[in-house]
Amino acid sequence: MASFPHLFTPITLGPVEIKNRIFSPAHGTSLGHDGCVAPDLIAYHEARARGGTGLIILEGMTLHETHGFPEAFLYAGDDAVVPGLADLARACQGHGCRVVGQLFHAGRAVRMSHDGSRPVTYSASDSPDERYRVVPRAMPTDMVWEIVEAYGAAGRRLADAGLDGVEVLASMGYLVSQFLNPRTNGREDEFGGSFDNRLRLLREILLRLRQRIGPDRVLGMRISADEFTEDGLQVSDVIEICRAVDGDGLVDYVNVIAGSSASPGGWVHVFPPMAIEQGYVAPLARTIRDAVSVPVLVAGRINQPQTAERILKDGAADMVGMARALICDPDFAAKSESGHAEDIRACIGCNQACVGHRLAHHKISCIQNPVTGRERTYGNGGTAQERRRVMVIGGGVGGMKAAAVAAGRGHDVTLWEKSRSLGGQALLAQLLPGRAEFGGIVTNLAREVELSGAVVRTGIEVTVETVRELGPDVIILATGALPRKPDTEHVDGAHMVDAWAVIDERANVGSSVVVADWRCDWIGLGVAEKLARDGCRVRLMVSGIVPGEMIQGVVRDQWIGELHRLDVEMVPYMRFHGADVDSAYFQHQINGEAVVCDEVDTVVTCSANKAEDGLLRGLEELDIPVHPIGDCMSPRTAEEAVLDGLKAAWAL
Repeated sequence: MASFPHLFTPITLGPVEIKNRIFSPAHGTSLGHDGCVAPDLIAYHEARARGGTGLIILEGMTLHETHGFPEAFLYAGDDAVVPGLADLARACQGHGCRVVGQLFHAGRAVRMSHDGSRPVTYSASDSPDERYRVVPRAMPTDMVWEIVEAYGAAGRRLADAGLDGVEVLASMGYLVSQFLNPRTNGREDEFGGSFDNRLRLLREILLRLRQRIGPDRVLGMRISADEFTEDGLQVSDVIEICRAVDGDGLVDYVNVIAGSSASPGGWVHVFPPMAIEQGYVAPLARTIRDAVSVPVLVAGRINQPQTAERILKDGAADMVGMARALICDPDFAAKSESGHAEDIRACIGCNQACVGHRLAHHKISCIQNPVTGRERTYGNGGTAQERRRVMVIGGGVGGMKAAAVAAGRGHDVTLWEKSRSLGGQALLAQLLPGRAEFGGIVTNLAREVELSGAVVRTGIEVTVETVRELGPDVIILATGALPRKPDTEHVDGAHMVDAWAVIDERANVGSSVVVADWRCDWIGLGVAEKLARDGCRVRLMVSGIVPGEMIQGVVRDQWIGELHRLDVEMVPYMRFHGADVDSAYFQHQINGEAVVCDEVDTVVTCSANKAEDGLLRGLEELDIPVHPIGDCMSPRTAEEAVLDGLKAAWAL
């Protein structure tokens, strides 16, 4: 505690005392069922409560038929939600963790459908939404009042379930924000025009909620300090709003985030990726804190206790939110408080299995910690029934996870890696601009291996004879993959190099470069940025519909924006056909027409990987069970390698 005295000082929000300054902000999980709490959701949040989190704010719950979608959100518009919420609240409160429910309505920002057809959406006005390509209907005045009453009724249900309070989502360009914003609210009734009229929806919602939840529960508001989008709410707007709400005595706290759902640029700041500076929302939170009398909470790229402590010490905020940090390590708070911060599995901001899963409506997880979202299957640890001698061959991320889990379950484990360092392809990823933090997955997994007691042998290439001599009881094979040469019609005198050689600077590259990107993932984007920053003219020719098509949208969009700023030419639908001394040849994937890039010094290929499975075939002659995982089974990503490692170790 002495290391982080501010972080572990209790705080009172209205009538509710929180044991520390760490909270889990609202975030979708896809762990509910038919609009109600399911056992997987309880297990997920209880793991964070058990891990020492002071406050959990549950994912945004919808509350009215104009934005219900119980297939995707918890639905607080019906009493059926109450029993599950009560079970969840008891589970978390039993660990000394407070639980608040968030209520929201997306307004025009709707991408869901009940049957595949596009629903009618409602907003303050008929102002189109840039990101969702939606033209909403101006909400009739009677419906606005109906929405107000629906918030109050939903708050009563949350109170009946025993939650400690309610938070109103007024951020990120959703319905309340659409009413607050003079650039999206062109109404002429009592909910539009003047500042007070635009504020009326929020005020009426807060008044109804206070009436319904009573004085013994906390009532808060979440708002974007800056929506970072064209026609969005700006800092000056938000300060005025917060001052007015605070002056009315309507809220017990203000929860500050950044960004908006209304545009791709604003959306980047809702889930800021690793290229965005850590803790960057804190200065914005300070401006709000200086303007109000109630505590201010902040979230946005905070993944280390040192960062959180500094924000609190500097007076930028009163509590610190860590959604993805707690997704990655539910024991974040306990490790920080007990003096074991070095054991924290720090979030690397990749957005792959958390945000990526949720936006695809799969259960959220974490590429480093696949137990997340699977707590009921893998969360109880446990010792294996029979201790076995396990040989893990390959020290990439999959092999490290397999070794750590197997040793943690009591097996005698040795991890073998032919290079001098653990990490595999992740060591390449961290070398690219803005991607240094990806190397955290190697640091974190290496620490897990160390704590598990597994023995590590590096600089040794394992052969079939090595295995025969050692005679393990079981093998987990994680030998990974290597780049495959592109299957091109001709390469006549071309200077053609593989992306891996460019990343670790084994290749000399000319001043005019074409990147032939079959993969459409982080490699093509990263190599293009690296070379552009080195002063090269770069043309990124991708086989997909957009650069980075295969990676999470926020990460991709932020990266594309950076490449555009660096004058990288990006062309989609390109199939690489070959190259000669100064040209690269492509074919349009749709119309089949030839596309020629002239004045080319170097072609950098980002091709499919090839499974490194030679040892797997050789081991078939031995009478030893072999579990291939990760890329040697089928080239995929770090997420699948780590998950495969967990599953293989768990099955022993």
